Amino acid sequence: MLGLRTAISRIYRGEISADIVGKPKIWYSISGFLLVVSILGLVIQGLNFGVEFKGGSVFTFGAKSSIEEVRGAVTKGGAHQVIVQKAGGDWRVTTESLSSTQVAEVKQSVAEELAISPDKVSTQVVGASWGGEISEKAWQALIVFMILIIAYLSVAFEGRMALAAVVALVHDLVITAGVYAWSGFEVTPATLLGFLTILGYSLYDAVVVFDMIKEVTRPLTTASKVTYSQAANQALSNTLVRSLNTSLVAILPVAAILFIGTTLFGAGTLKDLSLSLFVGMIVGTYSSICVATPLLVQLKEREPKYRELREAIARRESSPKRQAKAKTVKTTKPSGGAKEPSGDQDDDAPEPEDDDIPASVTVRKVVQQGPRQQPRRGTRQQRRGK
Repeated sequence: MLGLRTAISRIYRGEISADIVGKPKIWYSISGFLLVVSILGLVIQGLNFGVEFKGGSVFTFGAKSSIEEVRGAVTKGGAHQVIVQKAGGDWRVTTESLSSTQVAEVKQSVAEELAISPDKVSTQVVGASWGGEISEKAWQALIVFMILIIAYLSVAFEGRMALAAVVALVHDLVITAGVYAWSGFEVTPATLLGFLTILGYSLYDAVVVFDMIKEVTRPLTTASKVTYSQAANQALSNTLVRSLNTSLVAILPVAAILFIGTTLFGAGTLKDLSLSLFVGMIVGTYSSICVATPLLVQLKEREPKYRELREAIARRESSPKRQAKAKTVKTTKPSGGAKEPSGDQDDDAPEPEDDDIPASVTVRKVVQQGPRQQPRRGTRQQRRGK
């Protein structure tokens, strides 16, 4: 655990590069799992569309009552599909589309059951046709946005980068929609604004990364020493810290709105917008780094130019001369009867060739490596005789 924390810290400080491009299976597996869970949520749970999309009647009033009492008062007035929400200090009750007579009956029932004045109950009726028009315009806005994005990326960068960015955008949309499906949050026009915002944010991260990759890989030729994948991974590592810092700074205020504003202050109208922004920013940062970039690299590696570069590097690495040189550097053996170097010496340092060393130095080295010869001392009588 400590080693993982140290590695992450070094990656964050830019001391080492994270091999994100070289492990696409990991990121694709994570994305595939999230997409499957999100699609299951959309199929099983479905999206909880607000009254602005499906039509209905909305009653807003203030009362010191429980949610069961509010629901019972509205149901007693003749409504059937009742959704009760707490919006700030007031209750917001959504029902199916009611006629003017039914709206008056529900209003009177709420006033009697909850002991409030009928004038304190505000009503709003939204027709289904108006809600369908809003849904149609939302889809039109999304389609126009996608077309403009593809056109811009195709002109500013290239078609493969545009394809990778669009795949990442769809990835973000599906996962964010799946979170809404499983959480049961209401989808309102504010939610659509959040969706469009996260698309722009995700695109911003992808453009920053793609611009760096384009700059780094532009001078690559068949004589280069790195492949397109290695150069792209280095470019991604250079922008990784900046992307993480930007995302963190943007997510913190959105998290404050979502978790503090909606729970402590009851800002219910901001809940739909803040959830889409919170989820979308996290998923958008992940997709621009771990989905769009590996996909772009895989598409670019199929081009003849970069395929020839990869093959040329592989041939150079597998040449007998290169392998012999690498083997010589790695395996340093002691000569003749000399002793092996002690553990204090650098095992990885290559030994110089004999031709480059003067003879005097060579002899001195051999003499010093052998055991030191001490002069023999004579007996005491021999020393006295001298």
